[in-house]
Amino acid sequence: MEKRHIDPYEYASAITKANAHGILLTTKAEGEVDTMVIGWGLIGTLWGKPTFTAFVRTSRHTHALLEKNPQFTINVPLDRLGKRIFAVAGTKSGRHVDKAALLGLTLANGGKVDVPAIAEAPITLECEVVYRQMMDRDAVSEATRERFYPADVTDVDASGSCYYHEIYYGEIVDSYVLE
Repeated sequence: MEKRHIDPYEYASAITKANAHGILLTTKAEGEVDTMVIGWGLIGTLWGKPTFTAFVRTSRHTHALLEKNPQFTINVPLDRLGKRIFAVAGTKSGRHVDKAALLGLTLANGGKVDVPAIAEAPITLECEVVYRQMMDRDAVSEATRERFYPADVTDVDASGSCYYHEIYYGEIVDSYVLE
């Protein structure tokens, strides 16, 4: 599989549009790979470096892996994610299932990070976390809290819908399209 290197800013519009429909954030730690669907993320510049900012709920297995290895890849499909990929990577937990194996995803070794890219979502941003911060519940508007965080919790909730996010600012250290 070839990697055609790209300028991430030239793909910013495509990444942003795809993000609205779901893209993949992939992590790897201690030999375990996990990928999840995200719909919130920003491509931009921080401290003069190209960055992707990702929001990961503290309850997610992805969060636990990011705590062990502060690197991730953003994997963007050329069209939309296939329904099966969306269904599994968007609803199953990596604690209980190897999503990449279950879906038969084609993993390609990262070049500058120890996290793979995914051929089925070939636009790839390799990122190293340069800053992270927990969301401040009190800084979130009441309307947003009611819609996205309906219970007054910041960690474990049985419904799985009320965890706050940790925000990861990842410096884009490599970017390419898998061909």
